[in-house]
Parts: sequence; structure tokens; C-alpha cells
Amino acid sequence: MNPQTPTVFVIDDDAGVRKSLSRLMVAVALTVETFASSPEFFAAVGPDRPGCLVLDLRLKEGSGLDVQDELHRRGMRLPIIVLTGHGSVPDSVRAMKAGAFDFLQKPPPPVVLVERIRNAIEYDREIRTASLEKSAAIERLSSLPPHERDVPALLIAGGASAQVAADLALSMNTPSKCCRG
Repeated sequence: MNPQTPTVFVIDDDAGVRKSLSRLMVAVALTVETFASSPEFFAAVGPDRPGCLVLDLRLKEGSGLDVQDELHRRGMRLPIIVLTGHGSVPDSVRAMKAGAFDFLQKPPPPVVLVERIRNAIEYDREIRTASLEKSAAIERLSSLPPHERDVPALLIAGGASAQVAADLALSMNTPSKCCRG
């Protein structure tokens, strides 16, 4: 398995639910890993793994909402789909305010669950791509000589090229690394 392949991570303490969700994911050609507890999940999965997390709200060893909080503390930004058979409005509000991608009643219709999982995986891909692009842009900007670092900000603020060059005492022909691929 490629560590960059999006994976549907499932944390549920019910072996039957894990088995059912695993079969469903395999049937729709999604990579899946299941865990009976959050410690098992955290021991196996690092922050760089793409995909989404399908998380039971009520676990034998605590709340899925606590798992969600721990994910944030660890810098793991997986989209989370919370599943519950006993959810309340306050639970759903807390989960959504903490960034859950969705909150579904067990058992969710398979078509709905698969659609939401595919949407969450696509959302994760978009966020990871944007993060990589931002990091690359910051790296390019930081490689500029100090006197050229102000150019992009002034141009974005609406300054004309000639005026920005004059204000910074730069030649209009000064090549800039920030604008090269």
C-alpha cells in the first residue's frame, strides 16, 4: 500500500461495524484501515496520511469527540465523518464546530456514506494541495534577497510595477525568483 493513497480510517469498537464498513469500502474500491480504539489508531497513523476518518461517537474508551480533539492537538487534519447510534444535538454541534466533515446516524445508507467519504477524501486532497502550494510559495519568497521581498506585497496591494520599482530603488529589469516556476 502506498502511504500517499487516500485511506478511509475507521475507528469503531464494534467488530461487526468495522467488518461491515471495511467490506463496503473494498466493494467501492477504497483503501480502508480499521481500528478498535483510538490508541490503536494513533499508534499506526501519522499526520501525513491522506484520506478521511470515519469515527464512532461512543467508544468504550471515551468519546469520539475526544478523539477529534486529540487529532487537532497532534496536527492531524483528516476530515472526520462522525457516526452515532445515540447522538444528541449538543454532540453534533460540538463535532461540527470542531470541524467534523459530517455527522451521520448509524447505520447510514451505504450510498450516502460512500458519497460523503468520497467528498471528504476530495476535500482532504484539495487542502493538502493548497498547503503544498503555500509552502512552495513561502519557500520561493524566502529565497529572495531582502530588497526584493517587498515587491510581491506591494504589487498585490495594487502598486504599479514602475512605481514599486521606483519606491524600492530597483530596476524594472531586476529578475525575481518569486515569479519563476
